[in-house]
Amino acid sequence: MKIAVTYENGEVFQHFGHTETFKIYEVENGSIVNAQVIPTEGSGHGALADFLAEKQVEILICGGIGAGAKSALAEAGITLYGGVTGTADEAVRSLLNGTLHYNADIVCSHHNHEHGGHDCGSHSCGNKCSN
Repeated sequence: MKIAVTYENGEVFQHFGHTETFKIYEVENGSIVNAQVIPTEGSGHGALADFLAEKQVEILICGGIGAGAKSALAEAGITLYGGVTGTADEAVRSLLNGTLHYNADIVCSHHNHEHGGHDCGSHSCGNKCSN
């Protein structure tokens, strides 16, 4: 099984569509057997679902994510664990042992507004994100 995490400086990156790298973990029998950081090569938003599918990723852990990207991941058969914060390694370990804290309903819906460095995965932003 392959698990991807939006990745920046060891942490779960908080905006799926703007992630520049994923850390992809290979898991066998409930244990991580390999992990590597892979650049997205300029792919963004919906194209990232195809990028992950090409890498045979089955699960994605991320912070904030928009509705279109959620749909693209679902169409690609990739299970989403959104609204996650903290280190990427700990998030994967938590997923594997059944203790990952995530928000199944997270949808960042402010893509028509100026971001200005907005980080919708790490806080509630009122009407702009429903997390």
